[in-house]
Amino acid sequence: MNSDVEIAGDLLAVPHLPPPAPEHPDTVAAFAGLARRIAADRAGWTRLVRYDATTRWYHRLRTGPGYEVWLLSWVPGQGSGRHDHGPSSGVLTVLEGELTEHTGTLTRTLTAGTQRVLAPGGVHEVVNDALEPAVSLHVYFPGLTAMPMHAPRCSPTARDLPVG
Repeated sequence: MNSDVEIAGDLLAVPHLPPPAPEHPDTVAAFAGLARRIAADRAGWTRLVRYDATTRWYHRLRTGPGYEVWLLSWVPGQGSGRHDHGPSSGVLTVLEGELTEHTGTLTRTLTAGTQRVLAPGGVHEVVNDALEPAVSLHVYFPGLTAMPMHAPRCSPTARDLPVG
């Protein structure tokens, strides 16, 4: 008697089936999707958030092959200073509250659910200009190894580099 596999063949080898999901993200869209999945899992990150009146609080939430995920909190008035992320690309997702992003030419208000893709070398500054605390999620790939600081926007020597 023939088995089902002998009759139908190996179902996992059928070419019309979708390929298995990758073990880790490998495109910008996949990293943005990872950030959305983590954001949707409020129970997984809400309990970790801390607020510090003297400095931005941050916590490395996850690492994977070639990437890392950071959770940050911002009380009103706290900011990152003008910086870039060296050779790393990134996805910034606002989880709670509101943040303002300043680039060389634009100012954007980032509300909960907003995502921004950051290209390597793109200069920006993020600040909590609101009256309530904010929480954000940052995915960097490759993992963040440098965060060069740049002159403030109001400085006559400040250079505005392309933003990602």
